[in-house]
Amino acid sequence: MTMDKPPTMEPLTPAELERFLATARAEGRLLTAAERAAIFDSSTLAKPRPVALPTPDEMEAAPLDAARIDQLQQNFFPELGDPTWLPSPRLVQGIIFDFDDTLAYLSQPLDELMAKGAQTADAYMRSTGMALPPDFWPNIIEARRFAQEKSEQEKEEHLADDAMSFLLQFFGYPASKLDPDILKQAVDLFYAPEMSAWRLHPKVLPLLQSLQREGYKLGLIANYNCDRVFQRIVDYLGLRPFFDICLASAAVEYRKPDEKIFNIVLERWGALPYEVIVVGDSLLHDIKGGIEVGALTVQACLGSPAQVSQDNALVAEQIVPDATIDDLSQLPALIAAWA
Repeated sequence: MTMDKPPTMEPLTPAELERFLATARAEGRLLTAAERAAIFDSSTLAKPRPVALPTPDEMEAAPLDAARIDQLQQNFFPELGDPTWLPSPRLVQGIIFDFDDTLAYLSQPLDELMAKGAQTADAYMRSTGMALPPDFWPNIIEARRFAQEKSEQEKEEHLADDAMSFLLQFFGYPASKLDPDILKQAVDLFYAPEMSAWRLHPKVLPLLQSLQREGYKLGLIANYNCDRVFQRIVDYLGLRPFFDICLASAAVEYRKPDEKIFNIVLERWGALPYEVIVVGDSLLHDIKGGIEVGALTVQACLGSPAQVSQDNALVAEQIVPDATIDDLSQLPALIAAWA
């Protein structure tokens, strides 16, 4: 014998649902206050009685004498051999260094180097047939200084090639008529004396060799407005073999303390910010940037230009590094303590 399935109720149409609700509301208004309370007041509902739970007995601490501790420290998997070869995890994975006045310094005054380079660039452009006004070379220096000021104010890098191009446009050479190869060569000649005047601090190479042997990742970030010149400086000083990445702000057009430039290194390493140490001399650029990205910070007080020293003094109470050193030989002990 088969049984028919009970008929299912079809859902109400919107019009039927509205009529049902209207009827319910109308009927509800006919209830007395006592009836509404009896139906809707939750206080009249029966409440479950609270159940008293037994209080558990306090557990006694397990006794750990010297023999028990020694047993827990034994190798539980002797078939795997001596476990001492396994690397212990470190809290510090890498170090990001600033370049100028942290790892290297100029062996001659910058003003003298810029004057020499500007005169050479001026002479070169004239040799190509460009009709430049008399005493043009000081304008090259002023264009660089103006671009640096704009970079600092706007927190974006104004490139050396652009600064030279704008200067020449001002003196009647529009970009459409300017040979880009001549422009590039003029910029290179302007920076050439400065490029060859950089010197490493005496303890830099032993420090980098030691950190590399310890397995730390090393990165280099500089606020520098000409990437190709910066990369030549890195090679000229023999720094390339020690660093996983050498990054100039000109390559990405934003500069320290913008955390985006630090994040490029973190993403390359696959590291978290607190696993990285930022080392630099500038509170406004290196230390502030490191703090904002979430890294540990070390201020290297090895002798900075007057402008950097003045800026540091103005913000010393607001921007505080995790540590300060006046000799690079102090850095390994800090890294080891944090790692």
